[in-house]
Amino acid sequence: MKVFMYKNIVVKVKKGDITEEDCEAIVNPANSMMIMGGGVAGAIKRKGGKIIEEEARRYAPVPVGEAIVTGAGVLKAKYVIHAPTMEKPAMPITVKHVIKAAQAVFKVACSRGFSCIAFPALGAGVGGVPVKESVKAILRVLKEMDLSRCSIREIRLIAWREKDYVEMVNACKEQLEVYS
Repeated sequence: MKVFMYKNIVVKVKKGDITEEDCEAIVNPANSMMIMGGGVAGAIKRKGGKIIEEEARRYAPVPVGEAIVTGAGVLKAKYVIHAPTMEKPAMPITVKHVIKAAQAVFKVACSRGFSCIAFPALGAGVGGVPVKESVKAILRVLKEMDLSRCSIREIRLIAWREKDYVEMVNACKEQLEVYS
């Protein structure tokens, strides 16, 4: 694990399974229809229970640029923030979609008073956005936020694969202060 700082926010980069994170909310890079078939969404549904998808589907369609919060079923996290990066399942996207999704995540996390959220690389699976570019976009959104009114104190960037972990760390090294 590598730890970085941005102002008063700790940014941890970890290799692991986002469904095992014990923070307030984990982020699902969703599609607008809230169909949780594969990738991170599929893993969240398999481990947390179908109830997560059932709750999320009640809000569909959710446009890219908005996010919803559901319970997290039996996961360690309390909530799942579903932020669409694409309209339909498995469609290619751009970094602009990642930026809109990240903005929506931070907006809803701050409005709900969350202090710790865990992100995968948004849009880096079937969306086709390189992991490093995804993380740079997430960090760009963080740096553009008015943090004076935000409760977030810790952000976790979770990589499933070693090569993605390395890309996440490299993105953070370019954008943030290394803490440890």
